[in-house]
Amino acid sequence: MPEQGQSGHDRYKALLMGFIDGELAPGERGEFEQHLAGCRECSAELEEFRKLKEVTDMVRFGEPEDKVWEVYWRGIYNRVERGIGWILASVGAILLLAFGAFKLIEGLLVDPAVSVMLKIGVSALLLGVVFLLVSLVRERIFGLKHDRYSREVKR
Repeated sequence: MPEQGQSGHDRYKALLMGFIDGELAPGERGEFEQHLAGCRECSAELEEFRKLKEVTDMVRFGEPEDKVWEVYWRGIYNRVERGIGWILASVGAILLLAFGAFKLIEGLLVDPAVSVMLKIGVSALLLGVVFLLVSLVRERIFGLKHDRYSREVKR
């Protein structure tokens, strides 16, 4: 098979990993095998990649034992850290929402062009959303702490 131009050769280099992994369509595979028969560079690169694949296939990542994870999840540092994180995140969200609602209400209240009904309606809506959000966050935190099924699930 006559040697193709650089763009054709680059195409075969791009097919190399697909060939090694057995992901090429039968037509592409045959075409690639024909190219390999006449191209020393691609044949040498194929052998290097096959050796590399053999080595990487043998590598296994170690997972910590379940006992190690259990000690970690029950550790006081983890529990305190998460508890403080949730408390700070909740307080921050509540403060930001309350501040944003206050600024919106403040802008409405001082504007004489806005009707009293609209001022009361928007104020009630924003305060209601803040109260519902606080309630929801408290409920979720309580639920996570007292969920009897979460103790049975291994992380």
